Amino acid sequence: MNILIVFDHPRRDGSFCGAVLDYLQQGLSSAGNTSEVADLRAEGFDPRLPIADEPDWEDPDKVYSAEVLREQERVMCADALAFVFPVWWWSFPAATKGWIDRVWNHGWAYGARTLPHKKALLIGTASSDAAAYAKRGYDKAMETQLVTGIIHYCGIPEGHLELLYDVMAGPETRDAQLARVRDLGASWF
Repeated sequence: MNILIVFDHPRRDGSFCGAVLDYLQQGLSSAGNTSEVADLRAEGFDPRLPIADEPDWEDPDKVYSAEVLREQERVMCADALAFVFPVWWWSFPAATKGWIDRVWNHGWAYGARTLPHKKALLIGTASSDAAAYAKRGYDKAMETQLVTGIIHYCGIPEGHLELLYDVMAGPETRDAQLARVRDLGASWF
């Protein structure tokens, strides 16, 4: 399978999210899959929604901007999707949210048509521990918002949110998390 990985972090090199991306690609490769990375920040993707890409509820065949059409083509060339991102305010960072707002538009990803992919994996890195997320229900809220509200809503039947908690705990915790990511890459798709 060919997996499009949407990566969103200010630093590709030297960040834990960058390491997560590397280990995910290692796992995918070990299982015979290929991957393409859409590094939203490095590529300069503009997450702001201009008028040209505003959903048109009256026209499900609206043609969006050239930038969006290029991104939609990338999505359609993939068999499955993955997202690697830091959890900010219990969600995606703004660049990823803006990419979804602009690219997964009405009439293309939801509405008259939905996405044809069968699987999407979302890997978020979180500074707090699992107990803190569970105490206030942040983990369940994120699952509902991201998997149900975006992935399933756009027609992808198998979505999974993998939260890597407590990423500031130290090297042993991070090493275990990276091994988990490599295993997910090798087995989830």
